[in-house]
Amino acid sequence: MIHAPVRRKIRAVFTQLSAGDATPMLASLAPRFTYVFHGEHALGGVRRQHHTMRDWWERLFRLLPGARFTVEDILVNGPPWRTRVALTARIVGVLPDGRRYENRLMQHMRMTWGRVTWIETLEDLQNLQRALQAVAAAGNPEAIAPPLEDAESVSP
Repeated sequence: MIHAPVRRKIRAVFTQLSAGDATPMLASLAPRFTYVFHGEHALGGVRRQHHTMRDWWERLFRLLPGARFTVEDILVNGPPWRTRVALTARIVGVLPDGRRYENRLMQHMRMTWGRVTWIETLEDLQNLQRALQAVAAAGNPEAIAPPLEDAESVSP
């Protein structure tokens, strides 16, 4: 069964993200992929290019430094050439004003032969917007910047 190794790989990627390292996540992306993060905010948008995805993670780490991810549940289904993954996780961090930021996220992924071809992320967007406003109020205008998207990206 490929399902247990896929779950281990995803948990390991989230552990590295909690350490501020997006390299394993970026390496897991197929040459052609789509990453959708819902919402019209600094972390929202659609990305299809590796360099834009790297820039997005760097932005996230600047906006929510020290954020930690905890995977709660991972469901894996399908063969290696058409694997589907659904997960729930929490992101926790400290905002510049000292308040705790905590949000729950849900992701749906598609994988082909161990490489991610589609990721769709959804968080409590009101909670995220409040956090981004707090970061902006503390002097980081990037928190209210437009989404980082590839020039040719169009919403799905």
